[in-house]
Amino acid sequence: MEKDALTVMATRHSTRKFKPEMVEDALLEKVIEAGRRAPSGKSKNTNHFLVICDAAVLEKLVDLVQSEFAKMDITPENQDNFGGAIKLSKKGNYVFKYNAPVLIVVANKKNYDNNMADACAAVENMLLAANALDLGACWINQLRWLRDNPVLVDYLHSLGMKEDEWVCASVSLGYPDMPDGLPNRNITTIKGNEVTYI
Repeated sequence: MEKDALTVMATRHSTRKFKPEMVEDALLEKVIEAGRRAPSGKSKNTNHFLVICDAAVLEKLVDLVQSEFAKMDITPENQDNFGGAIKLSKKGNYVFKYNAPVLIVVANKKNYDNNMADACAAVENMLLAANALDLGACWINQLRWLRDNPVLVDYLHSLGMKEDEWVCASVSLGYPDMPDGLPNRNITTIKGNEVTYI
């Protein structure tokens, strides 16, 4: 069933429990296309989408992320951002992508000042497209937090990320593991995000 854009926005929520089934190719292509159609500063279009569907690659990525976070200590500076990732990694049970069958990594040029803005616009487009297509999705920051980590960087280079790029954001994607098979679409009350009209 088609949904209007404002309804798709109002009903979008993060999915953190996925079915193991691979996303249908046609649906995955639509999500990627939505990301590629996102606005880009001066139409540079320098986002690089690494669409990881290979289970062995995802498992290796999960192991590397857990291993690298486990080497870190929680500090006042990182506690609010990725202190939880460090804590869970030290326990040995951290799956940063929530077991989704697809992880879309959005990289961009390191020396491009709009890299984060362009990548974030692409991610939001993909999250909204996923909701419109009855898929579950979740914005993932862990690879961005580790984007200077040599172990992770080397592995991402082996997967096709270029030397002059780094990770700006990622998206977990799959079918929601919910009783009705659909993502959570409750419309919640908006909190925070202050508005001042001038």
